[in-house]
Amino acid sequence: MLFVRRVAAGAVIVVLAVGLTVMASVKFGSRFEPAAESAPVSGAGTDRVTGRNIARLQEHLRAEPKDADGWAGLGLAYVEQARVTADSSYYPKAAAAFDRSLSISPKDNEPALSGKGALAAARHDFAEALRLADQALKVNPYGTRAHAVRVDALVELGRYDEAEKSVRRADSLKPAVSIFTRYAYVMELRGRPDEAARVLRLAATSATDPADVSFVRTQLAELAWNRGDLRDAERDYAAALRTDPNWLPAIDGRARVRAALGDAAGAIRDRQALVGRAPLPSYVVALGELYEAQGMKAQAREQYAVAGAWATLARSNGVTTDLEGAITATDHGDRAAALVAARTEWNRRKSIHVADALAWALHANGQDKEALGYARQAARTGYRSATFRYHLGVIEKSLGRRADARRDLKAALALNPHFSDLHAPLARKALKELS
Repeated sequence: MLFVRRVAAGAVIVVLAVGLTVMASVKFGSRFEPAAESAPVSGAGTDRVTGRNIARLQEHLRAEPKDADGWAGLGLAYVEQARVTADSSYYPKAAAAFDRSLSISPKDNEPALSGKGALAAARHDFAEALRLADQALKVNPYGTRAHAVRVDALVELGRYDEAEKSVRRADSLKPAVSIFTRYAYVMELRGRPDEAARVLRLAATSATDPADVSFVRTQLAELAWNRGDLRDAERDYAAALRTDPNWLPAIDGRARVRAALGDAAGAIRDRQALVGRAPLPSYVVALGELYEAQGMKAQAREQYAVAGAWATLARSNGVTTDLEGAITATDHGDRAAALVAARTEWNRRKSIHVADALAWALHANGQDKEALGYARQAARTGYRSATFRYHLGVIEKSLGRRADARRDLKAALALNPHFSDLHAPLARKALKELS
């Protein structure tokens, strides 16, 4: 079934709803990363298209300043522009546009409410995103964007039972590609990757829009990568790129596969292209780690500094960056600051990704007994993550739990022996020491 897109009043706004529901997982390496990716960040040209849409809307609103739907559409366009350019300075502009829409039409303004929910998720304020999505769904129970934001918020808050109920309800009310992909992600997080793959294959048969096709094939590739299947991952990333050669998440995946297959030069080319187009933290840090794995320490340090600068700018525009800050700083920066950031984020939300980040930050600060509890929290849903198992194994090794450490390090490498340019070799080294 086709991705349902709401059309705001006037032909000038028709294209703005494309790809604008928000999957706001902020985890490094996340499939829905960073702030606004129900359709992932696309490639060169998308920012120009969105920029033209913004210009058209601004012209339209100069002539029709009382068009509430037009202001909501402009807000969404600003969120989208932030997404495709990694420029968080568009978020305050989006907030002002949504507020203008609500001032004109304060009652039952579903486009502005769901748009504000998308913006809140993009800024990583998931409690507020959930509140706004619920408000929007009271106005329009069939709103695809509001349902998508609601599922995203529940996932990021660590409320996985509710997220599954929410996505099943959304699917029963109004099936859409954006709902199918969220359904699959919830299944994967709950330790059911086979069901996730089944849902994504169903989505692939129903997707006709090129953006939806590339998105779904990329998600299938991510599932294959997470289980260490390089052949299927390479095939699906290639299929996504045949549909759109500039689809950045697929280029990101292709870089990982190339590095795993020993093509470091090809992987570096892909990663440099990604950072040049969208300097998002996950892309920047991945390039830094690839440089570091190749012994290019100075270039790696430059990339880690860029990631820190991005976080500073994002915070100035209302984005909460404690999780990504903790992940970067634990491995590549101030470990004490990483722990503060991870604890702060855990106080906000209890997701498995935050639990893993806190466990790793605690380990980096020599607090392995406490770290073990959070590492086990990260495993509570059955999510199959080589990184999570590696972190757990290293923590167990530090505590002298040798049998447990051997088991979990072996499991990490069995699940995906190429899970990290930096840490997969360290996992093999740690396992050898235990043997």
